[in-house]
Amino acid sequence: MHGSEPLKGYKDFMEQRRLTLSARGGEVPLSPIRKLTPLADDAKTRGTEIYHLNIGQPDIRTPKPVIDAYRSFNAEVLAYSPSLGIPQLRESIAGYYQRYGHDVSPREVAVTVGGSEAIFFALSAVCDPGDEILVREPFYANYIAFAAMISAKVVPIPSSIGNGFALPSHDEIARYITPRTKAILYISPENPTGIVYDRAEMETLRELCERFGLYLIADEVYREFIYDDHVQFTSILSLPGFEQHAILIDSVSKRFSSCGARIGCIVSFNRGVMELVDKFAQARLCPPTVGQLAADAAYRMDPSYFTPIRDEYKRRRDVLVEGLRKIPGVTLNVPEGAFYLMARLPVADAEDFCRFLLADFEEGGKTVMLTPGAGFYSTPDKGRDEVRIAYVLETEKIRSATSLLEQALPLYRKQSR
Repeated sequence: MHGSEPLKGYKDFMEQRRLTLSARGGEVPLSPIRKLTPLADDAKTRGTEIYHLNIGQPDIRTPKPVIDAYRSFNAEVLAYSPSLGIPQLRESIAGYYQRYGHDVSPREVAVTVGGSEAIFFALSAVCDPGDEILVREPFYANYIAFAAMISAKVVPIPSSIGNGFALPSHDEIARYITPRTKAILYISPENPTGIVYDRAEMETLRELCERFGLYLIADEVYREFIYDDHVQFTSILSLPGFEQHAILIDSVSKRFSSCGARIGCIVSFNRGVMELVDKFAQARLCPPTVGQLAADAAYRMDPSYFTPIRDEYKRRRDVLVEGLRKIPGVTLNVPEGAFYLMARLPVADAEDFCRFLLADFEEGGKTVMLTPGAGFYSTPDKGRDEVRIAYVLETEKIRSATSLLEQALPLYRKQSR
C-alpha cells in the first residue's frame, strides 16, 4: 500500500498537466513571402500560371562551376566538415573580400548554413533575452523571427515611401536607443526597398555605434547588384577603426543564384564575437559539405561574371518601373540595388488584394503573386497599402505581370466597394 502512494500522486499530477507550446514560438511571425503559398498552390491546381514576383528566387542560371562541383563530388563518405567551414572555402571567401580591398583573413570568416544562420548567430552572439536591435523599417521580415527565437526584440526606426525610405538623422535614431539596445542591423543594398546606404548614412550608423557602445551588423548579400553609376556602395569593412563593432553577414544565395546551396558566412575582426560563433557552429556540427565545395567554386570565378548579371537585373528593374508607372494610383521609388521594389497601391488592404490575385483573378490563364508590404514592418498598420515586388523573372514575364496588375486593380476596387 505504501509503495502505491507515489504512483497515485504521479497520476494526479499528470492529469493536471496540459501540453503547451513555447510563448517564444508564438512571437515568431509567418513569413509574408510564403504565407499565401496555399492560395498559389490552389491556383496552380486549377491550371493557372503564376508569375512569382513574391520571392527572391532568381531565374538566373546557377553558374556552371557551381553545378559541376555538385556533379563531380565522388567521395566514398559524405563526411562532416569542420564546424567553421572547410579551409579552402574560408580562404576563398577571404580572397573575395581582399579583391575589394578589405584585409580579411580566413580566421575572421565563419561559414554558416545560409545567410539566415549567419544572422541568427550574429544576434545570438551579442544579445541576451530582452535585449533590443534597431532596424530601419521596412526591413527583411525574417529579422523579427530570428530576434524572437532568442527572446530579443526588433525596434523599428521609421521611414516611409514618401521620403524615399531615407535613413533618419543621427539624433532621430538616438531617440530609439535604450539601455537594452545592443546592435543596429541593416541591409544594403536593401531588401525590400532597393535603397543603398551612402557614405554619409554609414558614417551616421558608425557614430551612433561608437557613441552608445553598439554593434553594427551589416547584411551585404546584394552588394554586387547596384544599377546606377551615381550610386556608390560602402561596405562596413571600409570603415577604419571600427573593427570591434562590425559584424558582416553574407551569402552565396543571391550573389551566385544558388539559393538551395544554403551557404553563407559571418565576417568579423572581433575575436570575442567569433569565439561565440565558433561555439554555436560546433553545436550545430557543420554546414553542408558539398554545398561548401560548390560555394568554393563560385568564389573562385572571375569577377567579370557579375557584369552581365547586373546588366540583366537593371533591365528587369527598368521594365518593372516603366510598367508600374503606367498604372493609375501606384506610388514607387526607383530601387538603386538588390532586386526588390516597394510600391504603394491604390487599395486599403494590399494583402487582401494579393489574395484576390490568387483566388479570384486570372487573365488568359495567368495571374501574379506579390508579397504584402505590412509583413516588412513591425509597427502596426504600417505598409498595409504596400507590396514588395521581386524582379527576378525575365523582362517579358515582368511586362506581362505588370499588365495583369493594371487589369486586376480596377476589378478588385470595384468588388471591394
